[in-house]
Amino acid sequence: MTILHGYWRSSAAYRLRIALNLKGLDYDQISVNLKDGHQRDAAHKALHPQGFVPVLNMDGEQLIQSPAILEYLDETHPEPALLPGSAADRARIRAYAAVIGCDIHPIQNLRILQYIRSEYGQDAEGVKAWCQRWISDGFGALEKMAEADNRSGPYLFGAQPTLADIYLVPQMYNARRFGVAVEDYPHLSAADEAARAHPAFEAARPENQPDAPEDGH
Repeated sequence: MTILHGYWRSSAAYRLRIALNLKGLDYDQISVNLKDGHQRDAAHKALHPQGFVPVLNMDGEQLIQSPAILEYLDETHPEPALLPGSAADRARIRAYAAVIGCDIHPIQNLRILQYIRSEYGQDAEGVKAWCQRWISDGFGALEKMAEADNRSGPYLFGAQPTLADIYLVPQMYNARRFGVAVEDYPHLSAADEAARAHPAFEAARPENQPDAPEDGH
């Protein structure tokens, strides 16, 4: 049995839900309530030493860190490929993922936002401004990358969803949460719209998860 330990609004867990759905792999979910701090419980830290999500139990393995798990899924279940094309194509797809996974998402996730609230006295507006600043900075670079690639779409890197879209869609979800003007990034917005219409992405939406609260917060 494949089990995903995650949280409905975790970007990293969202990525894995998309990938598992694209691969046609069945899985059960165990919710780790980040809002209530359950990621810091001893039981969860026994699964993930950093106290993060996601954790994936699959094929008798216990796997952590979404970039590593996504590559594992592509290596063990190669169709449809998340990293298709030539070596140069795969490097460019990884670059999209890295801008989001390394340079945008980590500095606007929950633990960072909690820290700037508690240590620097930022209120909700200050936190929102922080997120807007760094998301917009990264999106500006991604938009230029997409312009330079000049792919026909409809996805970020061509006719089929790839690892780039798996990273993009959760980050666009976060951008809308924090009031970023996503319409300022037409290539990203078009790819996001196309991906969200795909059944694998739709099923992975945070609001469609069993632990999503009725009020959406």
